[in-house]
Amino acid sequence: MIYNFDEIVERRNTNCLKYDFAAERGHRPDVLPLWVADMDFRTALPVRERLAALAQYGVFGYSEGKESYFDAILSWFGKHYGWQPKREWLIETPGVVFALAMCVQAFTAPGDGVLIQQPVYYPYSEVIRDNGRRIVNAPLQLRDGHYEIDFADFEQKIASEKVKLFLLCSPHNPTGRVFTRDELLQMGRICAAHHVIVVSDEIHEDFIWPDHRFEVFQETDPSFRDFTVTCTAPTKTFNLAGLQISNIFVPNPALRRKLRHAIDAAGYSQVTAFGLAGCEAAYRDGEEWYDQLMVYLKGNLDFFRRFLRERLPELRLIEPEGTYLLWVDMRGLGLSDAALADLIENSAKLWLDAGSVFGPDGSGFERFNIACPRAVLRQALGQLEQAVQAVRGVSKA
Repeated sequence: MIYNFDEIVERRNTNCLKYDFAAERGHRPDVLPLWVADMDFRTALPVRERLAALAQYGVFGYSEGKESYFDAILSWFGKHYGWQPKREWLIETPGVVFALAMCVQAFTAPGDGVLIQQPVYYPYSEVIRDNGRRIVNAPLQLRDGHYEIDFADFEQKIASEKVKLFLLCSPHNPTGRVFTRDELLQMGRICAAHHVIVVSDEIHEDFIWPDHRFEVFQETDPSFRDFTVTCTAPTKTFNLAGLQISNIFVPNPALRRKLRHAIDAAGYSQVTAFGLAGCEAAYRDGEEWYDQLMVYLKGNLDFFRRFLRERLPELRLIEPEGTYLLWVDMRGLGLSDAALADLIENSAKLWLDAGSVFGPDGSGFERFNIACPRAVLRQALGQLEQAVQAVRGVSKA
């Protein structure tokens, strides 16, 4: 079937975090939200039909995934990435962030150093700090509009801070980097040399832009499987975050036992029946929707890029290699973080993710979620343009 991604789906008054909780989150109620990473599109029809049938069935007891569940996952990963994980590696969790927190608890002790690459998805810092571990930052370096890894700094931080665990964001949120095979190999070899466990968060793996290729970290070198936990989920790809389902693959039996023990200690067992059903239907029958989604998102990216070039030249798009989250350098406006926040919220009336929440290396940047109908994106950028015009007028005066 042909999907209409231009359709405006009214999400207000549905207990939607993105649209209904501005005031509760300290924002003005009339902001247009392009922040949290879910989409404003209805998911694939086969997923909706499967969930509707389950709702009609009316019994929602404890559930587990059977062979058909794993076969759907295996088929998706095999087709898209040539990856054939084994079923015994799989641990189902209610989300990737939950899995990250459990890995921090399972593989480190209070006071241990955990490495991240800021600016990075802010729950990474939260699950480290809130579990009494130390954040060790080996920041990505912005050079000529492109983020790169400083491998000397990466290794030095691991060695000097006695790092036990590395949380790898691949593809990287918010910078949009899709790390090359050589970059992944170099990071993996450094971690292997220093006995660092790698938790690779690959939730954005299905959003890769032309001329770039996603590589499953643990498959770049078979030896990496021994110290890697790979976090995946259908939730970003198919807009299923509310179903609370992620698939975590741990090839090493000893690491798998430790992770299961941490999850058991947290009191968690089965994922939801709706999560299992939605995941299986998405991976099995959602390809047509996904293909059309990627075409639409590419159009949104082209529109966004052209708008900035023609009408907001002070702003600089960090050209994304993956994800539907755009990282924009706003420093050309010459504003402090506080003044920029005021412009975004009170002049443009937008709700974005400020770059500073991703770490100090994000100061002066904003993250935009473009997974919305183009009319919404056009409205948001128009509001931003009007706000920037006011700043231009002040600077000229």
